[in-house]
Amino acid sequence: MKEDLHAGFCEEYIEISAGLRKMRGSLGLPSEPRGVVAFAHGSGSGRYSPRNQLVARALQEVGLATLLLDLLEDDEASDRRKVFDIDLLSHRLETAADWLSLHPETRGLRLGYFGASTGAGAALIAAARQPANVGAIVSRGGRPDLAWESLPAVTSPTLLIVGGADDVVLDLNRKALTQLQCQKELAIIPGATHLFVEEGTLEEVAHLSALWFTKFLEGSLKHEQHADELL
Repeated sequence: MKEDLHAGFCEEYIEISAGLRKMRGSLGLPSEPRGVVAFAHGSGSGRYSPRNQLVARALQEVGLATLLLDLLEDDEASDRRKVFDIDLLSHRLETAADWLSLHPETRGLRLGYFGASTGAGAALIAAARQPANVGAIVSRGGRPDLAWESLPAVTSPTLLIVGGADDVVLDLNRKALTQLQCQKELAIIPGATHLFVEEGTLEEVAHLSALWFTKFLEGSLKHEQHADELL
């Protein structure tokens, strides 16, 4: 079901099958999307997360489609074993990526992953498994240590955003940065804690994310494939 929100933008409520399970979410579509970003939420969060919705709006404003998705059904989300099952979450994210590659509105667009907390670990593993499919990654307060063994295999340009006052996670991200062999950057937002509740800090996350994704997701896979055919 599509809902027109304002001129040139609509939101489509979708379901994606994952075996016997259903992933439910919303696909935000600018009139001429420049790329598409799938969100992988942290533990205890989902597609209604106000933090991720704020980032999604910033991405939509620069012409990127966004997929806010619950990777787990309600009963799974109440099971902490499932919440921290990074392998399960990464496979679900890959399923969502496959769906986006076939969906008429997003087929042919470059794909990015935005991962928060544990979701960042899932995004990095999914990107390592499907390196040709993922154009860029942004991690907000992420747990890249959960994807430690997969980090050297990540080829997608990766931005790690961490709060300057989030000491433990900042240390984990600094260590992860040394393992990544791709184009990479660590952005530290002064004074921000893990959830970026301090004034202006989440807006800075959104700004940095929009810059990163527009830099690396510009254009389409279709155009690249056509260019290759001409060479």
